[in-house]
Amino acid sequence: MSKLTTALGLMSGTSLDGIDVALIKTDGENIVERGPSMTFTYNDEQRQLLIDALMDARLINQRDERPGNLQRRELELTEWHAHAVQHFLSVNPTEVDIIGFHGQTVIHRPEKKLTVQLGLGQLLAQSLGISVVYDMRAADMEAGGQGAPLVPVFHRALAAGILERPVAFVNIGGVSNITVIDKNGEMLAFDTGPGNALLDDWAGKHTNIARDVDGVLAFQGRADRASVEKFMESPFFTAVPPKSLDRNSFAGFSIEGLSPADGAATLVEITATAIARSTEWLLEKPKSWIICGGGRHNPAIMRSLEQKLAGVKAAEDCGFDGDAMEAEAWAYLAVRSLKGLPLTFPTTTKVREAITGGVLVKAG
Repeated sequence: MSKLTTALGLMSGTSLDGIDVALIKTDGENIVERGPSMTFTYNDEQRQLLIDALMDARLINQRDERPGNLQRRELELTEWHAHAVQHFLSVNPTEVDIIGFHGQTVIHRPEKKLTVQLGLGQLLAQSLGISVVYDMRAADMEAGGQGAPLVPVFHRALAAGILERPVAFVNIGGVSNITVIDKNGEMLAFDTGPGNALLDDWAGKHTNIARDVDGVLAFQGRADRASVEKFMESPFFTAVPPKSLDRNSFAGFSIEGLSPADGAATLVEITATAIARSTEWLLEKPKSWIICGGGRHNPAIMRSLEQKLAGVKAAEDCGFDGDAMEAEAWAYLAVRSLKGLPLTFPTTTKVREAITGGVLVKAG
C-alpha cells in the first residue's frame, strides 16, 4: 500500500461564511482517511472586509494586481488562516506533512483567462512551519481550462465506495457546481448556476442577517415564476459544459419590486432549477444526488431540489461531511500536486489534457 500523507485543507468559499479546516490521510489516489474538521466563522467585520475586497477586485486586469485595499486584505486573510490552523492543531495535535491552501476567490473570469485567489502561500508556510501548496487554479487556466471546479477528482475518490452509479455530488456554496461519476469512474463536472450568493446578499439587504437562516424568509414567500424563467434565459445555461462562474456573474439580474419573502423564494427556486437543469447535459440521470456545502442547511433549497430530482440526499446521509468536503478536497489536491498527479481534466474544466497544478512552498 502507498504511504499515506497527512494533509490539512483550508477553504474559504464564495459564500464568505468562514474558514473550513479539515485533516485527511491519503495516497492522493483512491485512499482517503477522513479526520477531524472545524469551521472558523467570519465575524461581521471580516465578512464586510471580504465583500469590499470583491468590489476592489473588479478593477483587476492582471493576476498580480492588487488595487484598492486588496494587498492589505490578502495579508489579513492569510493571517486569519494561520490563526485558524494554529487553533485547530492545538485541539487536534497532529504532525502535518502538507497544507492545501485555497485562499479567497475575489475574481474568476475564465473567458479572460483571469482568476485570483487572495492568499500568501509563502507567509502561511513561514508562519506555521509547514509546507504549503496554493494557487491551484492557475495552471489549468493557462492550459486552456476554466480553472474550476477542482473538487471533482476528490469526489471520484469518495465515490469509490458508492455502488450505485452514476452518482452526482452537488456543492451549493456561493456558486453551485456538480460532479457526476459514471459506472466506469468517468467524470463530468461544471458550475450549474448560483448557489447561496444571491440569496445571502438578498437576505442581508432586507433582514440585516447575512443569510436566510433555515429558509425562514423563503418559506414565507412565493417564487415569482416570470423572474425564474427570465433568469434561466441566460446564455450560461445553454453553454456546453464544462463551464464555470464568478460569484458576481449574475450581479446584474434584478428582482427589485418583489417583497423580501417572495424575493428569497424566487432565488431559492432559481438555485434549485439551475441544478435540476444540469440533467440536460447527462447521458444518464444520477441514481443519487449528494448535496454538500452550506446550501444543504437551507430546508427551502432542499425541499425544492427534492421536488425536482429523485434520490436527493444530504452528504451526511452517505457518511460524508458536507461542510468539510471542500477543505478535505484541498488537502487531497495538495497531495496530488506533490506527486505530480492531475488535478483537472478535459471533462471537468475543459483543459486540453489532464494537468497537475499548484505552487509548493516548503517549510523553512
